[in-house]
Amino acid sequence: MTHSTATELLMKSEPEQDRAGYLHTLREIRQQPATFLDTCERMLRRTQDLTRCLQNMQSVVFTGSGSSEYVGDCVRLAIGKSLKLVSQALGSGTVLTHGTLALPPLRPLLLVSLARSGDSPESVGAVQLLLDRDPEVRHLVVTCNANGKLATRFESNPRVTVVTLDDRTNDRSLVMTSSFTNMAVAALALAFLNDPEAYRSLCRELSSASKHVISAGFDAVPSVARQEFRRAVFLGSGSAFGAAREAALKMLEMTAGRVSTLSETYLGFRHGPMSYVNAETLIVCFLSSDPKVRLYETDLLRELDRKKLGLFKVIAGEKLPSDVLRETDVAIDYPGLQAVAADNAAVVHVVVGQLLAFFRCLKEGLRPDSPSEQGVIHRVVESFQLHTEGENGY
Repeated sequence: MTHSTATELLMKSEPEQDRAGYLHTLREIRQQPATFLDTCERMLRRTQDLTRCLQNMQSVVFTGSGSSEYVGDCVRLAIGKSLKLVSQALGSGTVLTHGTLALPPLRPLLLVSLARSGDSPESVGAVQLLLDRDPEVRHLVVTCNANGKLATRFESNPRVTVVTLDDRTNDRSLVMTSSFTNMAVAALALAFLNDPEAYRSLCRELSSASKHVISAGFDAVPSVARQEFRRAVFLGSGSAFGAAREAALKMLEMTAGRVSTLSETYLGFRHGPMSYVNAETLIVCFLSSDPKVRLYETDLLRELDRKKLGLFKVIAGEKLPSDVLRETDVAIDYPGLQAVAADNAAVVHVVVGQLLAFFRCLKEGLRPDSPSEQGVIHRVVESFQLHTEGENGY
């Protein structure tokens, strides 16, 4: 797919895009820079409510289902550092199955539930379980759907604060794109409650960097997606590991499993997962702007080159070192990333993963808005039975 073909996607009318099956996904990827700014202002208007949520807290846990779980991975380091609190990210399903045993012991605790639709059974069930079982847990719900169960069932509960984002972020596509990044931007507000202008500046930087990635991506990514890889590895450190997890899931979902994926940290990759790489493997590398972290990352990239592993690499970040780029590798350089600090940059890396998955989906002949042709997965997980009886308080 050439740049002109990518441009033609945008030139088609909305009915044509809808018939081709990419109307919602393409719009939702492209709207992210603008929606970040809207999300910023929405969160600033809730500063008093958010401050009250965190009053006397000793720990904060970010939870969600599927992609929403990975939002917590993208933000918990920055927020834990700023608030000087124990911070953790885990799936709503783990809370549902293991209850308070899965949570840090420090109380009071703030549980931040992140959800696009707010209708996933385990997301609602996890909040209800903790409301019933642990009075020292306070709840903050961040959702893209004002009509979802998370937003409506608990809004009158004094222990629950609900924040709803712009309806545009309630992605209509099967896969999450702008919902994911906007929930991450929203959560980052917790790190800036005492400095609203710093938060506004961060959101502007994230918006600008993402806009650049989307523009540059239409040049670089379609040709990457055409290459003959059947596996893809996504590497990230710290908060960027959350981006790697989300990017791997996007590629898996949007190719209906035709491209198998793995996500890992750079240092963890040597401990077995490197054996996943064969001659048909794309390796996507989200490079940190932290100088010390980058040294570890580039050491691994040179090792991959020495061992001649993988089909080729996509290396994404700012001021990319030329000595880690093989002739066949692709560099996606986005200026301004260093200005947002490494712990805040995951949402920009995620956009790269979204574009790779979107164009690979088209290459596979699938429809990005609904790539699961056999209906194996759905936009909202199907309802299932919740089991409330258990031992040890869960």
